[in-house]
Amino acid sequence: MGSMRPAVGAVLVPCVECGGYEYGGGPDCGRCRGLVDEIVNDEWRQFLVDWPGESELEVARLVVDEPDRHDWRVVDAALDRITCDECGGLLSRGPMSCAACNLAHGFRYAAIETDRSGVPPGNEHGIRVNVSVVRRPQMTSAQELLARRLLLPALLVGFLPTTAEAQRASALIKADPGPDRIAELASTWFRADSDTV
Repeated sequence: MGSMRPAVGAVLVPCVECGGYEYGGGPDCGRCRGLVDEIVNDEWRQFLVDWPGESELEVARLVVDEPDRHDWRVVDAALDRITCDECGGLLSRGPMSCAACNLAHGFRYAAIETDRSGVPPGNEHGIRVNVSVVRRPQMTSAQELLARRLLLPALLVGFLPTTAEAQRASALIKADPGPDRIAELASTWFRADSDTV
């Protein structure tokens, strides 16, 4: 299955709405938020081709019942199509106080993550975690959200920070240095002498 995301090694493209790199402005930038959602929704549309005549809601329920049998984007899209009985929002995207959404969110991580050719092992997991954070901003701190959304464009084109880089970034985020310092850190992951990461 294909996807609506940049190819490995692609040039990072500025967003015409927010001025940052595409995909990195969500949830505040509507265009970037839409691009991130489209990563999930495009995979869902392709998945539904194999289910002609079936109710989209019923297919979503089947997927959510067996997340370990499906790509993470299909699982995330399926969750988006189910209303939470507890909070009335999209299942797994409700408020922190919603136990049903928190349980569904945990189960989403049983889904399949397949790295694309040409990326470091774990790149797909990095994309998946960052997409999840950007799509559930109410569940994390402002500084964690900022770091995740700024890193997402680089992950999408195949970058993956080293363990040491990730640990430094985590320590910096926990110290809450402010948005300018977090943005500066994220920019160090983009090579200044190249159009790609």
